[in-house]
Amino acid sequence: MARRPTIKDIARRSGVSESAVSFALNDRPGVSEDTRARVRRIAEELGWQPNSAARALSGERSGAVGLVLARPAHTLGVESFFLRLVSGVQEVLSAGRIALLFQVVEDVDAECAVYRRWWAERRVDGVIVVDPRIDDPRPGLLAGLGLPAVMVGGSDVPGSDTTGSDVPGSDTTGSDPSESTAARAVPPAVPSPRRPSTIRADDAGAMIQVLEHLHGLGHRRITHLAGLPDLAHTARRTASLRTWSEGRGLGPDRVRSVVTDYSDAEGAAATRRVLAEPDPPTALVYDNDVMALAGLAVATGLGIAVPGRLSIVAWDDSALCRVTHPRLTALVRDTAAFGRLAAEELLAVLAGGVPRTRQSELPRLEPRESTAPPPAAY
Repeated sequence: MARRPTIKDIARRSGVSESAVSFALNDRPGVSEDTRARVRRIAEELGWQPNSAARALSGERSGAVGLVLARPAHTLGVESFFLRLVSGVQEVLSAGRIALLFQVVEDVDAECAVYRRWWAERRVDGVIVVDPRIDDPRPGLLAGLGLPAVMVGGSDVPGSDTTGSDVPGSDTTGSDPSESTAARAVPPAVPSPRRPSTIRADDAGAMIQVLEHLHGLGHRRITHLAGLPDLAHTARRTASLRTWSEGRGLGPDRVRSVVTDYSDAEGAAATRRVLAEPDPPTALVYDNDVMALAGLAVATGLGIAVPGRLSIVAWDDSALCRVTHPRLTALVRDTAAFGRLAAEELLAVLAGGVPRTRQSELPRLEPRESTAPPPAAY
C-alpha cells in the first residue's frame, strides 16, 4: 500500500521547514502568503490530509460527528426511514467536510457505552441521537460528558422523552463503576446549560390527522399497530390516540394501540391476531411502511378486500406505499430535511451556539386508494 504523505514530505517538496508547513496548513502567522500558497498547493498535489486522531489529542476537533442506532438489526434492512434521515445528515456534513461515524448496537446501555468510549477517545465532536426513550438516560449522560448533542424526534412533553437528568453524573444506566455514588445521586431537577438540543416532531398532531380522516370516512373500530413500546414517539402516538378516542366516546374496545418491533414479520403476525377477533377493526394504522405492506399482504391472503372491508394507513410514506396495489394512504414528510435540520443544529452548537429546541415540519396525510368508508355491515 502507498504510504500516506506527511508534513515532512511537504516540507521536502516545498523547500521549507516542517514548522513552516505546519504554520501554513493551520493558518498561523509566521510564513509569507506566497509560502502559504505553495505549501497548500503541494499538500493538495500529494493528497495530504490532517491526521484526525493527532488533532483530537492536541485539543483540536476530530472532524467527525457520531450517530448510534440502538435497534434490532433485523428491523433495519427493509426500513427506508433511517436511510433517508442519514442522507439528509450527510448532505450537511459533507458540505463542511465532516465525517459521519455510524454504529448499530443492541440496546441503549450499549449505546451509552459507545458515547463514553467516543468521548474518552475524542473520536467525535458531537452526536446526533435518535429514537428518544421514555425516561431516557442519554441526555443526562451526554450533558455530564460535555459532549454536544441533538436529540432527533424529541418533544417538550414532560416524561415523554428527554427526561433523563440534566446534570453531570446523573445517568445510572450502564454507569461506570468508578463514578461516585454522590455524583449519581444528584437530583435530576437541576438544570444544565449543556443539555442537548432537540428537534421536535409533532407525533400527536400527525396521529390526529390520521384518526380524523378515518373517522370522517365512518370508521369506529381502529387499531394502531405501533412500534417499540419504550420509544417516546410510540408513547406520544398512543397517548394521542387514547385522548382522541375518549373525546369521541370510543372506548379501548374500539380504538386502541398494539405494540410491535417494527418488523414485517411482527406487523404481519399482529395483523392476523386483530383480524381474527370477533369484532375486528375496520381500519389499521401502521407505524411504518414495512408493517403496512405486510398487513396488506395478510389481509389479501385472508380474502379481506382493501379498502372494501379494511382500510390501511402507513405512518411514513415511501416508494413502496406508492407502487403497491392499492396505493397506501400515508403520512408524507421530508425525512431528509429532518436529517438536515438535525445536522445544521449540531453544527450550530459546535460553532458556539446555545442548545435549543426546533420544530420539524408537521407530516401531511395523503389519502390514496387504501382508505374508504367501511361496509354498512361493519
